[in-house]
Amino acid sequence: MANRWVRPEVYPLFFAVGAAIGICGFSMARHMCINPEVRVNKQGRAAGVLENFSEGEKYTEHLLRKFSRNRSPEIMPGINGFFTDPSRN
Repeated sequence: MANRWVRPEVYPLFFAVGAAIGICGFSMARHMCINPEVRVNKQGRAAGVLENFSEGEKYTEHLLRKFSRNRSPEIMPGINGFFTDPSRN
């Protein structure tokens, strides 16, 4: 019976859906636990709007953003430069 439902052609779909669910779960957990604008407990919600710029800056400027800030927005800059740089011709 399981042979009829789980075929080898479906494994990439399972992987893609699993990866998407994992990314969504990571994002949700990050926002729930670290985001300074999200308050889950009653005391935090009672505080209202806080002018907490340093905590917001720390949340926004995470390691991936710092790493990619001064890099070109290309996936493979070496290959792109090889095929598009006119001085190489």
